[in-house]
Amino acid sequence: MDMYENPYMAFPGITAEEMALLQQGTAELDENQKKYFYMVYSGKRKNPQDILLVTLLGFIWIAGIQRFLVGQIGMGLLYFFTGGFCWIGTIVDLVNYKEIALEFNRKMAYESYHIAKFSVK
Repeated sequence: MDMYENPYMAFPGITAEEMALLQQGTAELDENQKKYFYMVYSGKRKNPQDILLVTLLGFIWIAGIQRFLVGQIGMGLLYFFTGGFCWIGTIVDLVNYKEIALEFNRKMAYESYHIAKFSVK
């Protein structure tokens, strides 16, 4: 796994917290498992800037798309039918878009770790 020994730097919008999470989480994986983890995780990961953009779209188009993107279908429907709680929820999501993406990416890293750990031997 080359890319200057840290392939996670290629992820757009990666934060130091997410980088530390990925490095700690993959420390015990061998090289093949790390490559497989990277492949699986890169397909599931959400860029925080994408979350920000779709949250902004909630003001002019359809509220709640950001919640659908991160798999929170119930909250997405609630935002959709209430106009993002009359835009208050949308404003809160604008402030917290990085946390929304990090929470989702943390779950995807956990899933990807288990897929890589038990699939590649």
